[in-house]
Amino acid sequence: MIKGERTYTWGSRRRFNSMADYFKREFGGRVQKVSVNAGFTCPNRDGTVGTGGCTFCDSTTFVPAYCLPGKGVREQIEEGIRFHAKRYRRAESFLAYFQSYTNTYSDAATLERLWNEALSVPGVRGIVVGTRPDCVDDDILSLMAEMASLCYFVAEFGIESCNDQTLMDVNRGHDFATAVSAIGKTAALGIKTGGHMIFGLPGESREEMLASAPVLSELPLHSLKFHQLQIVKNTPMAELYSRDPGRFSLFGLDEYLGFVADFVERLNPAIIVERFAGELPLRSIAGGIRWGVRNDRIAGMFEKRLEERDSWQGKYYRGTGSDAI
Repeated sequence: MIKGERTYTWGSRRRFNSMADYFKREFGGRVQKVSVNAGFTCPNRDGTVGTGGCTFCDSTTFVPAYCLPGKGVREQIEEGIRFHAKRYRRAESFLAYFQSYTNTYSDAATLERLWNEALSVPGVRGIVVGTRPDCVDDDILSLMAEMASLCYFVAEFGIESCNDQTLMDVNRGHDFATAVSAIGKTAALGIKTGGHMIFGLPGESREEMLASAPVLSELPLHSLKFHQLQIVKNTPMAELYSRDPGRFSLFGLDEYLGFVADFVERLNPAIIVERFAGELPLRSIAGGIRWGVRNDRIAGMFEKRLEERDSWQGKYYRGTGSDAI
């Protein structure tokens, strides 16, 4: 460490608890996620808890080209590793990221087969499973705990908002208490537990969004991802935006950097911040504000904003709960 430079509670000179630094400590180098489309759907699409899905979601916009339907898990991962090897030549370790829709919306036996297939690919060191808080029963939790004892394993829950009215308005199909329960049960079994939040959903004020920072801080979260709301084509939200754009208060880039700085200042410093913003192809965005800036640049801009404010993650955190796992 250079004399006079501050080191923060997470053991780094960065002003936030970054996933890149965590991976270096955990794996000794760069780790790259490889997306997998296992062909699942969601309970609020097939009529189990609702139809039409979340109003903001068209999961196909997030799926890389190598995740085409009909390909097996192993084939997708092998193609994904080749794809990322060209872009990220320092990546030697990979995580299979089951990303599309609800990736525990099946029986435990099927999930075990898919996860083991992913782990059989050379270079894959672990698994990240994106899912909903209402789609983890005792059998699946038990399987997750078993996998977590064998490899790096993260259960990543879509929280999206801590506001029940917002969750209802976006047709989420569960309330915030369901997320709190699922996160608690999962973490209690020794499973690394992640969360995903969307900032800018219709009806939520900046103050309401900031108020979720201390709430999330007291959950046993290993990591968090933040995305700004983007209006995706062919979604119910795109239709709503075309009818009533006045209901939306979308973030410009500069405003968003300031807001996330405010949020992170209030966030438990033990929680790893994995991502600050979402990045969609411009062709997928139906309207609203288009930043046209890659995520890697946004992370650098965000850290510069913290430096300008002489601020850091947890600067105003006053929680008394235990550290994240």
